[in-house]
Amino acid sequence: MVEIKTDASLDVMRAAGRVVAQALTAVREAAAVGSTLRALDETARAVLREAGAGSPFLDYHPDWAPTPFPAVICTSVNDAIVHGVPDGYRLHDGDLVSIDCGAALDGWVGDAAISFTVGRARPDDVRLIDTANEALEAGIAAAVVGNRIGDIAHAIGRVCRGAGYGIPDGFGGHGVGRTMHEDPGVPNEGRPGRGMLRHGMVLAIEPMLIGSGTDRHFTAHDGWTIRTLDSSRASHAEHTVAITDEGPRILTAL
Repeated sequence: MVEIKTDASLDVMRAAGRVVAQALTAVREAAAVGSTLRALDETARAVLREAGAGSPFLDYHPDWAPTPFPAVICTSVNDAIVHGVPDGYRLHDGDLVSIDCGAALDGWVGDAAISFTVGRARPDDVRLIDTANEALEAGIAAAVVGNRIGDIAHAIGRVCRGAGYGIPDGFGGHGVGRTMHEDPGVPNEGRPGRGMLRHGMVLAIEPMLIGSGTDRHFTAHDGWTIRTLDSSRASHAEHTVAITDEGPRILTAL
């Protein structure tokens, strides 16, 4: 069931989204050659704590996962697409890092992700990250009243495929509200014309790209991290977006 949010609820969700944006900014600033992924998680925890916000990621335990998620951010490096678990890995020069973060505030949730490089960036990584952001922008532009979920999926897929990148099957965006994952699902590829968009719907729009053009992936031994099957690099970009009569409202902008 898709919950339609009131304008007052959207304002509270914007407050939660702003905390997410602040946490992502702080993590990006803290990420440097030699930083551990666990230290980046501590940075995000400090931002949430200062804002009085909780984490929808911490202890999240879907039925497909072997254990609850142990952190407040996902840290996916190089060939990791999503759901990377922060650990003692130290970032190396040239690493491509994707950070996914959520915040819960006053009963509502925000969810967003960014990708960036540490140290000297490879040109191919820059293009991959830029294309993920371009796909996100295209998806947001299609998130207007009267359009459909399929229009968002088509806009994202057209950018990704047009650049020659793969799209991991089975992964995409979702509704956001009182919990992190709600109806409807938002695929990253599809045909226009499915699922009418209405004022008050809130969606996490999140392109995920595989650099080599393949769509194939696997789950790592930790039961969480999703990696590219051919070890090629991946990128992830996400915003929580409200559908409004005035146009898309990005709730997780800084």
